[in-house]
Amino acid sequence: MTQYIYLHGFASSPQSQKAQAFKQQFDQLGLPLQIPDLNQGDFSRLSLSRQIRQVQEVMSQSNEPWVLMGSSFGGLTAAWMAEQPAQQDKVEALVLLAPAFQFLAQWLPRLGPDQLAAWQREGTLAVFHYSEQRNLPLYYDFVKDAQQYPDDSLKQVVPTLLIHGIRDDVISIEASRAYAATRPWVTLVEVDSDHALVDVQDEIWQHVQAFLDL
Repeated sequence: MTQYIYLHGFASSPQSQKAQAFKQQFDQLGLPLQIPDLNQGDFSRLSLSRQIRQVQEVMSQSNEPWVLMGSSFGGLTAAWMAEQPAQQDKVEALVLLAPAFQFLAQWLPRLGPDQLAAWQREGTLAVFHYSEQRNLPLYYDFVKDAQQYPDDSLKQVVPTLLIHGIRDDVISIEASRAYAATRPWVTLVEVDSDHALVDVQDEIWQHVQAFLDL
């Protein structure tokens, strides 16, 4: 039986609106959907490598095929899971919602050189956590870790549904267009929404149901 997992976005949680909407939709179909807490109780030490290790642990619980769904930084994590030697044969399909491709190239310039230098010098940056509704420190190691994961290395052929809002001002839709342009196994769906995609949840679900034949 296919296993399903949803990976929430950066500074979010399993209680996010999209995560809970998918949980309800999967429940109605009688399908289990795992939604791990990628904060692991320590947002300050978050990293892409840590998220990959966490998802590997979840996937190690079953040798059944897996469908990985992810939003933003969770979507980027899902894409990298398909590249992991121990898991790549298990990944049946990917559903990526506004995945954080070109993440550092798009995010770091918004901080500005002074704030970026202060983060590197002081070691932590105050980041607003949407689930906690407060600023939390994030170690600069987050950046150094992410630099080890260039998008160009994502080459595993796996059926992929990529949904991105044309009004996204966090991760430009151009990042997803560039990703899909060189990967014929990727189906890109552009929707009239922003990065959160919460106003097109019903439209997204229709695409997901059709793609996964649910």
